[in-house]
Amino acid sequence: MKKVAAIIGGGVIGAGWLARFLLNGWDVRVFDPDPEAERKVDEVLLNAKRALPMLYDFALPKEGNLYFCSTIKETVEEALWIQESVPERLDIKQTTLSEIQIYCKKTAVIGSSTSGFMPSQLQENSSFPDQIMVCHPFNPVYLLPLVEVVPGNQTSDEHFGSAKMLLQEVGFFPLHVRKEIDAHIADRFLEAVWREALWLIKDGIATTEEIDNAIRYGFGLRWAQMGLFETYRVAGGEGGMAHFIEQFGPCLKWPWTKLMDVPELTKELIHDIADQSDSQSGKYSIRELERIRDDNLIVILRALKQQNQAAGKIVNSHEEKIINLADIAPKMRTVSRKVPVDWTDYNGHMNEGRYGQVYSDAADGFLWAVGADKAYVASGYSYFTVETSVKFLTETHAGEDIIVDTTVKLIDGKKLKLFHSMQRVEDGCILSTCEQFLLHIDMEKRTSSLPVSPVAENLQNLSRKI
Repeated sequence: MKKVAAIIGGGVIGAGWLARFLLNGWDVRVFDPDPEAERKVDEVLLNAKRALPMLYDFALPKEGNLYFCSTIKETVEEALWIQESVPERLDIKQTTLSEIQIYCKKTAVIGSSTSGFMPSQLQENSSFPDQIMVCHPFNPVYLLPLVEVVPGNQTSDEHFGSAKMLLQEVGFFPLHVRKEIDAHIADRFLEAVWREALWLIKDGIATTEEIDNAIRYGFGLRWAQMGLFETYRVAGGEGGMAHFIEQFGPCLKWPWTKLMDVPELTKELIHDIADQSDSQSGKYSIRELERIRDDNLIVILRALKQQNQAAGKIVNSHEEKIINLADIAPKMRTVSRKVPVDWTDYNGHMNEGRYGQVYSDAADGFLWAVGADKAYVASGYSYFTVETSVKFLTETHAGEDIIVDTTVKLIDGKKLKLFHSMQRVEDGCILSTCEQFLLHIDMEKRTSSLPVSPVAENLQNLSRKI
């Protein structure tokens, strides 16, 4: 029997919860009196169905069944998990929770998506506060794993434990917020950044775009994979967190920010922070942390590069400046690079699919050299690979410098045959080879065709040298 989740409120956040459960095999019942609710939910779900499966290398569970319900009773009565995502007004939330508890099972978890209210406020006047807690997610809920779980003083250990288990079951990371506080952890942090950003704009120091660039091209990339304290631990060098605070702690008294209400850095507070940092990261040396940081940044930047977005767009722009195309010749160096960390598989060596990437890049290098570049493709013509034959001769590892030499085997009208040899720079070892057959394509007609200028002339001149 499938597990059932109930979603009360089908806005952006509620629909995100719905998608996360549904695509992990749960049956989902949703209630929202908005006459447009079904359309809005379907639109969010369409994006989730496209995105979430891309995150995994294996198929998700069989999708559950989705039901749009006309009453809260019908929505919650069979549910194991109930997520309240109604508007951020305490009276509306309390009224909704009271109605939910009339009909739901006592064993069900009731999570509230509230970004600001405390669970004790939600539990006021509840007949059974044991099952109510804050479960605050982050948009898009179907992709981001963090959920701040804040139990109230009256939340039972059984319901809290069940909440953590069920959240992990659908791919979330439940962050236990140990004490009730307005806006929990993440939103308080974001609010501080937001307030400072508003001042920077008001004072004419920065625009919205400049502030966003400061985040997405700089510290946002570090935060994405190390957070705040581990980032600063690395900044402290071999002295770690204690040294970082010693160096930069006095800055908290300088007028760098409009937010000057900061705690005094007493010996006790410094000791607590340093001890917690040691517990968090002390098993790694600073050099090891730097290597972890660098590898993670490479993967993030390369992902952004592939999308030509944010910092990845900067990398692409720079790469275009450093491309060194070989002179047109029957044999030319088409690839010279280092194997990135995200190309390795569970065996520790380059995944076989990445060999295809290398040879695709080698073919591009040759094609660019003969004039079949971005401008040529934009004009409506390109070469498509029809057939490849790859031989894997020995292992290739992350961090190794490799080159590919490409030899032209055939130029015959619209036909082109290339032979690629991939070698390790250190010792000249041939790691792999590939024979590749390509056809010239008229992309508007979607048929093979003869190449046009300047590619036709360059290939004609090259054919005389073969």
